[in-house]
Amino acid sequence: MKNRILILLLGLVCLVPLHAQETKEDYLRRYNNLVSRVGADGLGVETLLNKWEAAWPEDPNHMLARFSFCFTRSRHVSVVPMEQDRYLGNPPLVPMKDSTGKKVYYFEVADFDDALFAEANTAIGKAIATAQNHLDWQLLKINALLAYEKEKPEMTLQELKSLVTFHYTRKPDWVHDELGTVTPEQFEAIIQDYCAVLFRMNTPTSMEAFKSLSEHMLTYKKENPLFLDNLGSYYLINKDYKKARKYYDQVLKKHPDDMTALKNCILMARTTKDLKMEKKYLALMAANGETENDRASAQARLEAYNRK
Repeated sequence: MKNRILILLLGLVCLVPLHAQETKEDYLRRYNNLVSRVGADGLGVETLLNKWEAAWPEDPNHMLARFSFCFTRSRHVSVVPMEQDRYLGNPPLVPMKDSTGKKVYYFEVADFDDALFAEANTAIGKAIATAQNHLDWQLLKINALLAYEKEKPEMTLQELKSLVTFHYTRKPDWVHDELGTVTPEQFEAIIQDYCAVLFRMNTPTSMEAFKSLSEHMLTYKKENPLFLDNLGSYYLINKDYKKARKYYDQVLKKHPDDMTALKNCILMARTTKDLKMEKKYLALMAANGETENDRASAQARLEAYNRK
């Protein structure tokens, strides 16, 4: 009799439905709803992330969410007065004057908790390892490093160079949540955008990174005018006019309408008061300028010189 009762009880237990495990999509939906209310590092987010990780440890969406949580929590912004009118290429929030009438510029400056940033970096690294062709995830990591390093983007440079090498040696079929399939031209434009950011930052380390990244691209795209122009601009800024002109002339040989090379060569000629050199590039501008105004202005100046 006892055995029979036990069997009946076991049968009843089997009839009780088990609570279904939440799917990855359920966790992602809960996460998005929560973050929309409280922010990436708000109340309850960490608890949800811990449950999500326990249930689906290999889900890259959890890793991306963990990255967002740790990076946001690691970052602390303050407003700092400075004497310079630019900081990392950015204009000030508010230009003001002190009691003596001297201008003071206020900038937002982000500082980071190293331990939390390291957790963020680990999380995005794990996500990338699950799908190395997700270019937007690679760029998330690079952007975080760029913000973290500020004036000295050394790790940022290494990540960018590694990305370029991966692109040209492994030839991945890049995907991007916003761009979709990434073309070779789009990839080059993305790298050039980073070059432009490094150039605008205008710190000793960022300028060397600008040069190094441009040179690295040229090891794979030897005659790409974007990166040849970059090297011309690097040497122009450093007043090595001979080297600057060498790179600009290399561009103009195949792309006589390249406005960066044309305008900077004219600027270089005026800086060095080299009339013969200026006439040469004014003639190229008059024939190949981007706009009618560019061409007309160059022609007018050239004619004025020739009348003298």
